Amino acid sequence: MSRGIDILKKKLFPFLVSSSVVLLDYITKKLIEIYVKPHEVINVFPFLRIVNVKNTGAAFGLFANLGNNIFIIISLIAIILIILYLLRTDDELETLSLSLILGGAMGNLIDRVTISQVIDFIDFFIGKWHWPAFNAADSALTIGIFLFLLANIRHWRRH
Repeated sequence: MSRGIDILKKKLFPFLVSSSVVLLDYITKKLIEIYVKPHEVINVFPFLRIVNVKNTGAAFGLFANLGNNIFIIISLIAIILIILYLLRTDDELETLSLSLILGGAMGNLIDRVTISQVIDFIDFFIGKWHWPAFNAADSALTIGIFLFLLANIRHWRRH
């Protein structure tokens, strides 16, 4: 019986993590759309503002000239590859990292399919150094990529 529960947990965990990321991303973007006007700036801390900007490109607005359909295709391919990798891994940290990446990719894909751009709203900066605006999906992607690298460095050191 416990083996069946372990298998269920292994399959359910990635779904719960990625679904939570998608839901958090969707809700925060909807709140931004409702309460923050385009290009409005709300100061939160001396290093953090809430904004409402649209990104038609990839990270940092790069490659915006490629068009939305290319980003949709790339996202779909990445999502399929992540799911295939998730089905093969037994490493818990790798599973968590891939689940975060999957949720982030799906969150931004929803924007691309529904509004042909991605809503960004977290504006982080230190003095004149400014990080491009990002969202909850981007945060999950970044944390997931970091954890994935960490898991694979750990795996590499063991072998």
